[in-house]
Amino acid sequence: FYLIGRIRFNVTEHVLQKLIGRWFFFSTLPGRYSSSPETIMDGDLNRIKGVTNGDGFIKMLEDAMASELTNDYWSITLPPALDSSSARSPELFAFIAAQNKLAAPVLFSHKKVGELLDPSVRPTKTPLERHHLFPRAWLERQGVNDLKQINQQANYALVEWPDNIDISDTPPSEYVPELRSRFSPAAWAEMHDYHALPEGWERMPYDGFLLERRKLMAAVVRRGFEALK
Repeated sequence: FYLIGRIRFNVTEHVLQKLIGRWFFFSTLPGRYSSSPETIMDGDLNRIKGVTNGDGFIKMLEDAMASELTNDYWSITLPPALDSSSARSPELFAFIAAQNKLAAPVLFSHKKVGELLDPSVRPTKTPLERHHLFPRAWLERQGVNDLKQINQQANYALVEWPDNIDISDTPPSEYVPELRSRFSPAAWAEMHDYHALPEGWERMPYDGFLLERRKLMAAVVRRGFEALK
């Protein structure tokens, strides 16, 4: 699509880069080409046959994105799709990509997610780790033994590795107040916003926390996609 837009329709580079960035995000998030990819691709290419200029090409892609990424997709379809323990799902990658695009701070840190994900930085110890917000050992003591439930995407957040070690198996109702003292109210609120954490999450029942956080994670993904305009 980039080559077609550049060569056939002469779309200006700065417009095309943003458009294709959005198209890549859009096609990856719902797995547009993961099922019957040849059929889907043929359909997309057939839509271009009737396009005669750059504006038409842009509109064709924008209309395709708008027809699928509707308000219902963001609020109804995406949150349940985040109900997964997979560490390599497109929805989880989209959430982390959105945090990077939005310049989100690392949870419980003044550093940015993008800084610690920088591939040019090669420390001996991985600077970011996926941390259980409700620690596994603590959940097991509460009778939650299903790993699929413990390892839910909504129970993970990116933290710096020293914080991960310090938190260990302490419940959030105990470690959150201590960590909160490091930050101003504004910085704490911003951090919770970008990490899709409900107000008072550290005291919520685990199932209720997962449900509410999935909704907020979907909203962060939407903001990341819209930031690509």
